[in-house]
Amino acid sequence: MHVAAEAVSKKFNRRQVFADVSFEVAPGEVFGITGRNGSGKSTLLRIIGGLLTPSGGRMRYRHGDADVEAEKLYPHIGYAAPYLVLYEEFNAAENLALYARIRGVGLTAGEIDGLLQRVGLPTDRRDPIRSFSSGMKQRMKLLFAIFHRPPLLLLDEPISNLDSEGMAVVYDLVAEQRKRGSVIIATNDAEDIQQCDRTFRVEGRA
Repeated sequence: MHVAAEAVSKKFNRRQVFADVSFEVAPGEVFGITGRNGSGKSTLLRIIGGLLTPSGGRMRYRHGDADVEAEKLYPHIGYAAPYLVLYEEFNAAENLALYARIRGVGLTAGEIDGLLQRVGLPTDRRDPIRSFSSGMKQRMKLLFAIFHRPPLLLLDEPISNLDSEGMAVVYDLVAEQRKRGSVIIATNDAEDIQQCDRTFRVEGRA
């Protein structure tokens, strides 16, 4: 997956978050977006993922030999962030099965167990997600981003709420993703930045 930002800008009402952001991310690359708090890292990542529309400029995507229009980007991306919402009244397997149906992906019970094991979550817990720790919930959010094997993986502060074992899970997933696509990480964490081939610093506007 090749991604290019061309003079991308974003305003909220009269506030200019950032302006004239340009970069390219090549297939097989892990690319980091850094910047001070409030500079617009998460906003830029949402624009890359098609969740927000830029106020100026444009995003371009190419998968293999074909351009991907922004309105058709959804099947090509996986997105994980600490602020995403889980269905807390459902258990882990039910959450994963539901998200799979939303994406039009059929998962067997065995595949669901394998995915839970992949991020170090138990397969025998039937209690609702609301009883999970913050770190366990973060692992669930990572699963929602990877289970359909997207060519572009977007991670916003991926090691938030995770212990050293959870961090290792994240970086294993990043290494796997590098083999089949691209990764873009919005972060200021030094451990995250070490995983990146290159970084781009967002200079937010006051």
